[in-house]
Amino acid sequence: MIRLDNLLAGHGLKLDDWKIHLATGKDWNDPLEWYLRGRFKRWQEGQTKKNFECKMVVSLIHLEQDRWLFVGVYEILSVREAVTMPYYYRTRLIPGHEALIGRVIVRFKRDFRASYLIGERFVDRLEVAQILDKEYIDPFPGYNKTVIAHERLKSVIAGGDASWRAALANVKGVYLIVDAKTGRMYVGSATGTKGIWQRWCDYAGSGHGGNRELKALLHKKGPNYVRNFQYTVLEIADFHATDRDIVDREQHWKKALLSVEHGYNHS
Repeated sequence: MIRLDNLLAGHGLKLDDWKIHLATGKDWNDPLEWYLRGRFKRWQEGQTKKNFECKMVVSLIHLEQDRWLFVGVYEILSVREAVTMPYYYRTRLIPGHEALIGRVIVRFKRDFRASYLIGERFVDRLEVAQILDKEYIDPFPGYNKTVIAHERLKSVIAGGDASWRAALANVKGVYLIVDAKTGRMYVGSATGTKGIWQRWCDYAGSGHGGNRELKALLHKKGPNYVRNFQYTVLEIADFHATDRDIVDREQHWKKALLSVEHGYNHS
């Protein structure tokens, strides 16, 4: 058996004065959903109590039964009282172990309710059950539940995940890109032979997918600004639908969401 602390030590990270965060939740508060959107750090930093009175936090997200996804070791920098949450922590992902994040499945039997554990007391129970070849990808959640951040989309596309590819390559449709930093939106449509998958491959590659408004935005803000983008399926149709049908639906959503007046659509 390989223990998680020994695996981290092999990557130059020695745990000191640390806690284990067993992250759980559901619906809007589901930590796995926040992680898949690239926002777990922000989710974890808001706390109802002073749960991180330590130097480091080892973060694990519940997957199923006794299996937990390792999502990083964070250094606690400071804590302050906040408006939206009683306490807001400022943290830093400790560098050097990035290759393990999202790839290590930990086996830990939780037979109590506590979620914040003193590391030294439970270190013997943190067993590495599996190391994935690639970063964990949640199976395709369904068209009406798809919200995916740009960095996660890149991982899905690069890995050619079968469930995502099968779902998105077999439908035409209308999709939404939201700038999570400003809330501004871009509505687009997919009519190619590989449907929405084809268009999202374009965005994963270039960031702008050839759209002049998004291209101008990334030119102004810099290529890394694409990390603020998240993608959603608004409407799907099978390949019997004409391109005109899809474009008409795209125009409907532009009007409904005011993406021309207040977003990134030109017309």
